[in-house]
Amino acid sequence: MLKEMRCFAVVAERLSFSRAAADLGMSQPAMSQAITRLERAAGVRLFERTARDVRLTGEGKALLPYAEQVIESVRAFEAESARLARPTIHLAYPPLVGALAARIVRRLAGRTPAIGVELRAAGRGAAAQALAGGEVSAAILATPAPAQFVTAARFHVTVDHLALPAGHRLAARPKVTSAELGGHVLLTPGSRPWPGLPGRSRMVADDDFAAALDLVAAGAGLLPIPQLLVRTVRRDDVRFVPLDAGDLRITYALAWSKERVTPELMALVQAVQDALWTR
Repeated sequence: MLKEMRCFAVVAERLSFSRAAADLGMSQPAMSQAITRLERAAGVRLFERTARDVRLTGEGKALLPYAEQVIESVRAFEAESARLARPTIHLAYPPLVGALAARIVRRLAGRTPAIGVELRAAGRGAAAQALAGGEVSAAILATPAPAQFVTAARFHVTVDHLALPAGHRLAARPKVTSAELGGHVLLTPGSRPWPGLPGRSRMVADDDFAAALDLVAAGAGLLPIPQLLVRTVRRDDVRFVPLDAGDLRITYALAWSKERVTPELMALVQAVQDALWTR
């Protein structure tokens, strides 16, 4: 009956048996037979057919939405069953490297056989906890990663801007140097102070740059921040100024548990390495 409903929907759209048959790769007699079978099963006429045109009957117009709903439900069933049947990796990642995570998903979806990736945006603490508990297959973590995890595919994110409250005296400067940070509170997402910077460190839990920017706006401190994030944030209460602080960067790596190695995980490692080398 599904085949007949598909024929019904296409004829209703094209209002032509010949064009509908061509669309579905069928002969016109086979199309006519399919519609006749459906009309007999429904007990009503679906089309008025003359030598010149084809029109939906009132009954056909009433039944068409139901046929379309059945067809769409079957398509959704097929798509979801295909998704569930393919291997799936669960990957936790910090929002800062979301573009990289998206490239990884595309790479694994394009390989043969395809591997699905379920993404979970999470800060370092939450990602490490999910990885230890087996909730995710792997995680992109700021290093050093906890010792129980295996790591690979290290990469660096340069920290080259400073987030300040909009009214701060340094907010109008074309550039701020590290020497000018003495006496200021520097916000540090995670548990790692900024190396080589003067000023007092204040930790912000779980690598949460969004929460740190709220603190900046509230006047609680200044935040060294990567340009990657500067390009995505639009706030009237925070200003971003280039920061000349030498080789300031955050290092990330892909981490996983050595007890949960699978072929799909190794494919993920390769996809991350490939994504880091190409765009």
